[in-house]
Amino acid sequence: MDALDLGVNLFVTLFALLDPIGNIPIFAAATAGATLRQRISVSALICLFAAVFLSFFFFTGLGLLQFFGISLAAFRIAGGVLLLLLGLDMAREDFLASFADKDAALDLKDVRGYARRRFQRLVVPFAIPLMIGPGAISAIIIQAGEAEKIGAAGTAASLIAIAAAALVSFVSFALTGPISRILGEVGLAIIVRVLGLILCALAIQFILMGLGEALPGMFAGSVTTPYPSGGH
Repeated sequence: MDALDLGVNLFVTLFALLDPIGNIPIFAAATAGATLRQRISVSALICLFAAVFLSFFFFTGLGLLQFFGISLAAFRIAGGVLLLLLGLDMAREDFLASFADKDAALDLKDVRGYARRRFQRLVVPFAIPLMIGPGAISAIIIQAGEAEKIGAAGTAASLIAIAAAALVSFVSFALTGPISRILGEVGLAIIVRVLGLILCALAIQFILMGLGEALPGMFAGSVTTPYPSGGH
């Protein structure tokens, strides 16, 4: 595998794991009522954070988890718990109301203030672990090992792939205005609750995978890895 293949593979993997297209309805619900400039500012902060966070884990990787005495299995379980809490909140409660910024409608010209408030509110649980979950971090750690074998070119290709994935996510979130107008508040609420159910299932899968790694033989392989070959 050369640097180009490594970069392309990492970009495709991160695009699938960050899932900017699938997260558009959630971002639209969380920034309901915002102007285009406000939404662009929020998406820029979130995606910049994602790029920095992923780059940080690319260089630190397992060393950071080892420093704190945290196994990758424990990280999967913790990420799964956070995702489960988020999924339950989305499926059972009024997501729009819980994430609404009451001050946004008072001053639509307040771009920096709005972006700062929304970023602080969305960094957890939207950026982490919804976008950057155990899967994305695991992929970064694995790709870091492959990049080390290639050398400086592999590192550069990996960083470009991270930046490209963050850029695509930024563009996707910045274009949520038309989707919000098409779906409306009711449509967004329905989509968010359906995604909440999917998140709950995904969270349970992360927890099962973590428990399967921590306690080998506790679960059948079809439970922790339902589609090992990518089939259905």
